[in-house]
Amino acid sequence: MKVAIVGYGKMGREVEAALLKRGHSVVVRVDASGQAEAESLSEKNRNGAEVAIEFSVAAAVKANAAIYTRLKIPAVVGTTGWDSEKDAVRSMVENASIGYIAGSNFSIGAHLFFALVEKAAALINSVPDYDIFGYEIHHNQKKDSPSGTALTMAEKILSANHNKKRIQTETVHSGIEQDELHIASLRGGSVPGIHTVLLDSPADTIEIRHSARSRGGFALGAVMAAEWVVKRTGFFSVGDFIGDILRQGGGT
Repeated sequence: MKVAIVGYGKMGREVEAALLKRGHSVVVRVDASGQAEAESLSEKNRNGAEVAIEFSVAAAVKANAAIYTRLKIPAVVGTTGWDSEKDAVRSMVENASIGYIAGSNFSIGAHLFFALVEKAAALINSVPDYDIFGYEIHHNQKKDSPSGTALTMAEKILSANHNKKRIQTETVHSGIEQDELHIASLRGGSVPGIHTVLLDSPADTIEIRHSARSRGGFALGAVMAAEWVVKRTGFFSVGDFIGDILRQGGGT
């Protein structure tokens, strides 16, 4: 594939390394802050790009989507924090008949973690002694809190567990309500990302954890998503892509 990288920060550079490792080529690098050869993607500088991979900022997602639809370039977008624009972007993508995948986490391992968490949350429906809660740890430069991955983790729990009805991400200075799912965040150091879910009873504790060693896993997943979406049209979530990959491997 010929790929345009949109957002050439730390993740953009990891994506570039993953692309080259899988035999693809980077034909243009775009970054609004001037860290790359172009500040925006255009017909003049697309250089035959067949797909774009974007890790930029939330404020740029809608404008970048308009460019992809105008140029008929499929895209993989790992930027978070633009939920209020999702319907507008979906409409643009569907009208242009391009492929577009959006997600907060493209790590294959993280999605295996989500599947395990969802299953565990469902299993304890019949064992009321167990409570469920979680936390995440990230480096001290991360801008959003809780992480998009932590919110996805929480949504998986709510979808499967009958006892939890709402997510509580704020510091709690008293006991929590029984229907609250408490998700805590911690920032410090250079931690790429740790997400942990605990199932706790008076007798024991079960812990499910995903620890990222580097950004490489996220970048590889984004490249695999690009390989997948370039053959499709429509607005997809990262879950659509991962679900297809897991089914091919014999998962359900």
